[in-house]
Amino acid sequence: MSIAIPKRLSPEQSRDAALEAARVLLVEDGPQAVTLKAVAARVGRTHANLLHHFGSAGGLQRALIASMADQIVGEIGAAVLRARAGDQDPGEVVALTFDAFGRGGAGALASWMILSGNEDALNPILEAIHRLVDELVERDDMPGRPIHEDTLQLVLMALGDALLGGPMAKALGLPRDKARELAARGLMAGRR
Repeated sequence: MSIAIPKRLSPEQSRDAALEAARVLLVEDGPQAVTLKAVAARVGRTHANLLHHFGSAGGLQRALIASMADQIVGEIGAAVLRARAGDQDPGEVVALTFDAFGRGGAGALASWMILSGNEDALNPILEAIHRLVDELVERDDMPGRPIHEDTLQLVLMALGDALLGGPMAKALGLPRDKARELAARGLMAGRR
């Protein structure tokens, strides 16, 4: 299925359309499907057009993960601020994080890129998380909260759950959402 893209696009619009098509391919078919050829076919462009924008399949994947990281971290940051204000359950932060790495495909894409030899694959995610944590520490009305530790625990749990959560929970005879429950419990313990 291709995405209906107008014939004439600005370079930025063309790049954005390619990133959206790559995101859809990632979610539908997994990280191995995010190739220049597949994305070009989705948006009705040539392989050369995408080479011009991204340089390589690795460049496309790095741009995709950077785009996803910015969106994910923005949503999580807003949820953290709502939770701090008492307007939202901290479980929303857990759900957003687990969904981003799991259903959203960020965990699979990052793992695929690393296993494919793209060692700097996690840099966009790590940089976005680092910026968010710095912002949250600056805006913290209760200094001393273990924000760095909470973030480490939550991200590693979400990434691990995205990669092994289903089979591991099944092997241990636990409900599929047990890791989410444990992560939420950990966040709540850190708030006390």
